[in-house]
Amino acid sequence: MSAFETKAWLQYYPDWTPHSLDYEQTTLLDIYDNNLAIKADKPATNFFGRTQTYGELDRQVRRAAAGLRAFGVRPGDKVAIVLPNCPQHIAAFYAVLKLGATVVEHNPLYTAHELEKPFADHGARVAIAWDKAAPTLEKLRETTSLETIISVNMIEAMPKVQQLALRLPIPALKKSRASLSEPAPNSVPWEALIGSAIGGDGADIESSPEVTKDTIALILYTSGTTGAPKGAQLSHGNLFANLLQGKAWVPGLGEKDEKMLAALPMFHAYGMTMVGTLGVYIGAEMILLPTPRIDLIMKVMKKNTPTWLPGVPTIYEKIVEAAEKDNIDISGVDNAFSGASTLPVSTVERWERATGGLLVEGYGLTETSPIIVGNPMNTNRRPGYVGIPFPDTEVRIANPENLSETLPDGQEGEVVVRGPQVFQGYLNQPEATESSFHEDWYRTGDIGVMEEDGFIRLVARIKEVIITGGFNVYPAEVEEVVTGHPDVVGAAVVGLPREDGSEEVVAAITLREGAAMDPEALKEYARERLTRYKVPRRFYHFEELPQNMMGKVLRREVQDLLIKQQQK
Repeated sequence: MSAFETKAWLQYYPDWTPHSLDYEQTTLLDIYDNNLAIKADKPATNFFGRTQTYGELDRQVRRAAAGLRAFGVRPGDKVAIVLPNCPQHIAAFYAVLKLGATVVEHNPLYTAHELEKPFADHGARVAIAWDKAAPTLEKLRETTSLETIISVNMIEAMPKVQQLALRLPIPALKKSRASLSEPAPNSVPWEALIGSAIGGDGADIESSPEVTKDTIALILYTSGTTGAPKGAQLSHGNLFANLLQGKAWVPGLGEKDEKMLAALPMFHAYGMTMVGTLGVYIGAEMILLPTPRIDLIMKVMKKNTPTWLPGVPTIYEKIVEAAEKDNIDISGVDNAFSGASTLPVSTVERWERATGGLLVEGYGLTETSPIIVGNPMNTNRRPGYVGIPFPDTEVRIANPENLSETLPDGQEGEVVVRGPQVFQGYLNQPEATESSFHEDWYRTGDIGVMEEDGFIRLVARIKEVIITGGFNVYPAEVEEVVTGHPDVVGAAVVGLPREDGSEEVVAAITLREGAAMDPEALKEYARERLTRYKVPRRFYHFEELPQNMMGKVLRREVQDLLIKQQQK
């Protein structure tokens, strides 16, 4: 019998993680109301040193909900949030949910062109946006259903001393102010939304009785590696399930006063679940950063060390480097959970030496709320593997030619999953939804291997497999080898089209400071570790590889840049 059939992974569950959990009918509003009842006086948000309690946050939530109600927001409506991480973002998120409406998250740095199709798709009439993004949204009024733009000035959530300093006519401070805020004409200021003139004090606001675990709480647009963005619909039940699973996975999480660093953007599933909803579930202090800049992160590490730090490999690497360089003590981070890209063993070792805490790798997708697999947070973790399935989560390796067939242990196939955190389908796209499932199994689009004991190793995205000379080459495998070279800092391996319809394997790399580009030495290094057809035929030097907001290298952009370079 296969590891999937026997659920072999359960043998690696630590004592504190049950094999199955009771999700009941719990919604995000239930956890919000419960936390408020027991932790109203505890710190909720921390923004550049200014804190507010859960009771103070709730006053903003109720006032914002009352203001949104006055603008016509009703149960089932969509409200767009286009904000960096800030206290107003947390308040806006729960205000929308209080009304039984659905939050649609967007990147505040997107252009009008990037936002137009999603806005036309979800039809939100109200958007709560960073004031610097308001002019961009203004362009959507003519082509979408958008009517009301509520603009947020993040500076208003900062400590009073910093607010006053940013008003001084000093060039450096003026530049900082311009990076944080700008005038937003034709919009309703957040302070007006939560003022008494529009909706009142919100004293009558109660959690909508219409909300159930099947109500859609959040829509996030995702395109995977190809295609136009699609709105993944996550229900209250989906999101709560992942919170309960995550809490059960991490030893002692929430049993003491937790401080959570929100450096990952909450307009991504990872950032939202790992802090925006998990923080409220366990009543943690959420330390919010509008951008994951290392200087901002290190100020937090120095003055207010978090106990919980979700991130991506590059964040951990930069924190340790900065700590070593400036002799900053970063001990006290109990738990760190990494996703989005492969976590090098060397990063884990350096991090755990510096913090005294745990750092493990996991895996998931926007469509799965997002986590489905994690390394056990004990000595059973396995470097190079994304881990084992979360409680109540079934994962198997399917034959891409016959998805009903589970491949034998150790063979490569498509990773498919089912569990309570799997989404409710794509908004307005029944065909895309249908094709993303095989029966009740969600197709991740990832190629992976399950070992006989249930541990899972990812190989590549299906769409990113390079076919050369009739052989399949998986970029992640080649990248792992190339980045093992002492001169290479980062790599993206892609296929460049040949005239015969096959592809040539090439690598775009970034080098450590002072290193010289030596393609022949790199090829020789790769030849010692890879079958010949997997060795990159050419190496291209990049000062910086294109990445998304999560720090994940964008192979498709690298490929496009190299193809354009070839055509010149």
